[in-house]
Amino acid sequence: MASRISELVIKCRDPQRLAAFWCEALGFVVLETDDDGVVEVGPKEGFGGLQPTLIFIPVTEPEAVGLRLHFDVNATDRDQDAELERLLKLGARPADIGQTGEESWHVLADPEGNVFCLLRGRLS
Repeated sequence: MASRISELVIKCRDPQRLAAFWCEALGFVVLETDDDGVVEVGPKEGFGGLQPTLIFIPVTEPEAVGLRLHFDVNATDRDQDAELERLLKLGARPADIGQTGEESWHVLADPEGNVFCLLRGRLS
């Protein structure tokens, strides 16, 4: 038997804001909010499905430089250009990590600057 990713834990300054962004971006819902400010979001079906839940933990320390992990997302119901426009309206912004401009994906940053990529392929 193998393991699979069930949760991704993200340290951030404003868990509510990031949770709202990623809920809109991924079609997730808030599953739980703790008294200490931790927010868990995930698919409407809840924890334990095929998609991992995201847990946003409040921190006050400065953000790490050169994070070694990022999300790749794919549109499920529209083409890449339409999804790019939607994500930018939600608060994402273009990010430059040294790409050439010839890539088939877009590099973006969420409202706290966490880099993620919007891939060309569409998933159903």
